[in-house]
Amino acid sequence: MAMSSADNDTSSTAACKSSSLLENVLSDSKLSPVHRLRKATAIELKALLRLAGPTIVVYMLNYVVSMSTQVFCGHLGNLQLAAASLGNGGIQVFAYGLMLGMGSAVETLCGQAYGAKKPELLGLYTQRSVVLLAATGIPLTILYVFSKPVLVLLGQSPDIASAAALFVYGLIPQIFAYAANFPIQKFLQAQSIVAPSAYISLAALGLHLLFSWLAIYKLGWGLLGGSLVLSFSWWAVVSAQFVYIVASPRCKETWTGFSSQAFCKLGQFAKISAASAVMLCLESWYYQILVLVAGLLQNAEIALASLAICTTISGWVYMISVGFNAAASVRVSNELGAGNPRSASFAVWTVTVMSFVIALVLGVVVLLLRDVISYAFTGGVTVAAAVSELSPFLAVSILLNGIQPVLSGVAVGCGWQAFVAYVNVGCYYIVGLPLGCVLGFKFDQGVKGIWTGMIGGTFLQTVILLWITYRTDWDIEVKKTKTRLEKWEHGTPMIQENES
Repeated sequence: MAMSSADNDTSSTAACKSSSLLENVLSDSKLSPVHRLRKATAIELKALLRLAGPTIVVYMLNYVVSMSTQVFCGHLGNLQLAAASLGNGGIQVFAYGLMLGMGSAVETLCGQAYGAKKPELLGLYTQRSVVLLAATGIPLTILYVFSKPVLVLLGQSPDIASAAALFVYGLIPQIFAYAANFPIQKFLQAQSIVAPSAYISLAALGLHLLFSWLAIYKLGWGLLGGSLVLSFSWWAVVSAQFVYIVASPRCKETWTGFSSQAFCKLGQFAKISAASAVMLCLESWYYQILVLVAGLLQNAEIALASLAICTTISGWVYMISVGFNAAASVRVSNELGAGNPRSASFAVWTVTVMSFVIALVLGVVVLLLRDVISYAFTGGVTVAAAVSELSPFLAVSILLNGIQPVLSGVAVGCGWQAFVAYVNVGCYYIVGLPLGCVLGFKFDQGVKGIWTGMIGGTFLQTVILLWITYRTDWDIEVKKTKTRLEKWEHGTPMIQENES
């Protein structure tokens, strides 16, 4: 542990030095454009990979924890696979998106405060967020309790809704694990502390696989046992991360203990959390709505089973982009807080290109394995054929998701959540979803039609975010960040949306 702390301190120092070095290189007019680009790229890639690599591992491992539960349940039968998919991807993702979205307010404020060398604010922001998210978990619990009638009301078959509700009941403790996990995660990421979380997630995955196998197969607890183990695993991650924060000398300046101020000005903190929640919820729910709408099609069991596999694969690959999303948010917010506009801009385009290239490669891999990829989840030949037909849509979604989440991370780093929320409403729910429903039901294209429309919404949103990012004046963003931190430090919170 002593070596780990020393390595983290060294990593932090190196990150600070590379940050100022990058700004100096980008401002050095004596260097030729090619030499300046080559040198800046080397510096940024080193800083980015140090942050993005472990972050991707964390998100991947956390996602595999949830995915493995779905795989275990899927091998019990198609009904259990459809139920776990609907419960995990329809109801549970509602809480996940809401909590993650509200937690991104901490990501903005902690990242900018850390870059501005105001570490004392990080712990306070984190505690306020945990209190607020825990309070939000109470009405979410009610939704979980009444998940069966909600699913039936949304048009799902009673059999699938009943099985999915049983799965969801075991996820109630997970709601409050989310409430603590996301603020803690953002607190650590803002300081570029990601390697410890990777080790914790790896250990949690090992325990989760063992206990899931015991609960589902050996003890015969089925769907409920799988979801209860999933909740336990998330609480194990939260507990270990908090122990690290309290024990690590790396966090001695940013975590000084619990404060009664965490309960002050929660209404003001709720406003900025709401803007963040709307932005990310609209994104995280978008493709999950595809699962709910598919449940209204004929032969819903096969449609849901094939979509469960595709969305699981997409979600797994998406974790890579989410890792770059977090890296983009941290790099941009830190650089803006430190007053480095050129470095912030350069970080944006570097991480975007990296994420896109990786997504392109993975999209090609999905197409090459389209006929066999489903057998990792279920042995059904009918489901395998359906997955093979949907693979081109999956590949396109992976490609778009190589860009869109990174740009969302930039928005979080800058504090543009409210603006991007409007973009998401228009692109996703006014264009993409209605278009998908028309193609799927009116023109009888089924899942393919629904997915085509939703891909169109994602493409439109990606183009808009690219244009807004391209037009951003980073000198103005540095000034906004300084004003925002001064107002928060004096007790008047503010998150401004992009005015460019």
